[in-house]
Amino acid sequence: MSREANGPESSGSPVLITEAARSYDDQHADRKRKYMIMMGLRFPCLIMAGIFYQTWWLALGFILLSVPLPWVAVLIANDRPPRKAEHVNRYEHDAKAIEPGTHRVIDG
Repeated sequence: MSREANGPESSGSPVLITEAARSYDDQHADRKRKYMIMMGLRFPCLIMAGIFYQTWWLALGFILLSVPLPWVAVLIANDRPPRKAEHVNRYEHDAKAIEPGTHRVIDG
């Protein structure tokens, strides 16, 4: 059998046939990346507060912004994505699909 040159089989990449969740390693890597970004934002906030020390309200705003960042970063890093709602395929009785019980009898 010959395959098409531009088909998905020829590229060597797997074809997604399910709606499976991402692997735990991928989810963990995303959570680590988000944590590092949020913690990385704290240092520039403190630097900006030092730069704008003469404008007290702006420096105070940067400091107040940097205070909850570690807490929020930990919450986001420990949070996993929500579980998908799964539809359970159950048999449902359809009364109209079955013929009624009364039949005409032909005597021979």
